[in-house]
Amino acid sequence: MNKPLRRIAIFCGLLVLALLIRDNWLQYLQADSLRTDPKNRRVLIARYSTPRGDIIVDGNPITGSKKTSTDSLNDFAYKRTYKDGAMWAPVTGYASQAFGASQLEYLEDGILTGTDDRLFFRNTLNMLTGKQQQGGNVVTTLNGAAQKAAYDGLQQVGGKGAAVALNPQTGAILALASYPSYDPSTFAGNSTTTDSKAWTKLQKSNDPTDPTLNRALRETYPPGSTFKVVTAAAALENGLYNSADQQTNSPLPYTLPNTRTELKNEGSIPCKDATMRVALQYSCNTVFGKVGADLGKDKMLAEAKKFGFDSELFTPVRANASNFPEKMDQPQTALSSIGQFETAATPLQMAMVASAVANDGKLMKPYMVDKLQAPSLDVVSQTQPQQLSRPLSSKNAQILQSMMETVVTDGTGKNAQIPNVTVGGKTGTAQHGLNNSEKPYAWFISYAKLKDGSSPVAVAVVVEDNNANRDDISGGGLAAPIAKNVMEAVINSKK
Repeated sequence: MNKPLRRIAIFCGLLVLALLIRDNWLQYLQADSLRTDPKNRRVLIARYSTPRGDIIVDGNPITGSKKTSTDSLNDFAYKRTYKDGAMWAPVTGYASQAFGASQLEYLEDGILTGTDDRLFFRNTLNMLTGKQQQGGNVVTTLNGAAQKAAYDGLQQVGGKGAAVALNPQTGAILALASYPSYDPSTFAGNSTTTDSKAWTKLQKSNDPTDPTLNRALRETYPPGSTFKVVTAAAALENGLYNSADQQTNSPLPYTLPNTRTELKNEGSIPCKDATMRVALQYSCNTVFGKVGADLGKDKMLAEAKKFGFDSELFTPVRANASNFPEKMDQPQTALSSIGQFETAATPLQMAMVASAVANDGKLMKPYMVDKLQAPSLDVVSQTQPQQLSRPLSSKNAQILQSMMETVVTDGTGKNAQIPNVTVGGKTGTAQHGLNNSEKPYAWFISYAKLKDGSSPVAVAVVVEDNNANRDDISGGGLAAPIAKNVMEAVINSKK
């Protein structure tokens, strides 16, 4: 072979080798990413070629799939439907042919579409037998009655807000409500007239209500006086005070350290040298502000972190990290210890605070998926309860329980009382806006304890309402009745 031909042969051989390498790269190394690329139309067609599996609450589906008419403009055979979509949107998220998916619909898409690797053996059998691929189910921990009580309560108040209920003993999420909300059914398809219009309407950046915001997990609010439960826990755990009825060294008026600024209480309440119980009962800013300043930022920060502050949570839906500031002087530490300054918390976080106290000091990791099921209903994955931390000893938790129970029997939380049930709680009004110029947020955190000593539910409710009063009674007046209804719903569902 002459030299020019040899060069041409070598060059052609290199081209063939490059093609083989590229082909293998695409087939084996990039196959999965190409297969799942959202721009791959075939992926979307396959996703909606069969009915999706369902998201389950109380043994019943809250989702469904609807057969659509396929034509040249629509090659998707099925679209998602939702039962009480607005009520459940903070849990399910959405699955839209045009706009993708979110929350459980996104995170568990493999199970719901039947493409999850854990269903490989079953899918292989389906291919051999010619059976249509089916989606599995996501079984949640949610309690339908509790969710309805939470959503209806927020809707009746008419403002913005959220509510979260947990099982203190396991961490299972029993209710996760956010208001206002949206119905995922309105944009589940890909119509340029109906679905696109509904989506565009929801995406308005200037809408102050923002229905798509999951306020239960993604919004952080100043927690106001509900944070005093964390401060009380820090005082007990660090030995500053050893009992609920020990008199505190709390002057009235109390001047913030290194300043001339007096920390005010709301109204004429008995806060001078009050016991811890009385201070929580009347929500004494002076007592708990001084407790925080006396303990110092390091001890307060350590206790807040034990309750879950400053850490993102995955339920498996991501929840924003709540905040207790790390850089503070003494006056700022005092303000942070009564839920002001830069302290901020999600409703989930404050439900965790109440649940840890109710569970004798053990904080369980919150979760909302009980199990994943194959199409045959075989269990693919089961969530096991997991302890997250121990913010309180059992002894100190029981002291704090007695203090929170006094808030409900004789303090600002009387609207949460339930006949024949022991309820512990804490009201709160969170100031916000420059120089407290905006209306406050009304908070209530609580737990219910049955006669056998078990605590089946802990709740946190926050309401953003323009009619809220500027005192702790607003938490008792607006948020406590919602919490009561949620707790009753959980208790009644166990009968």
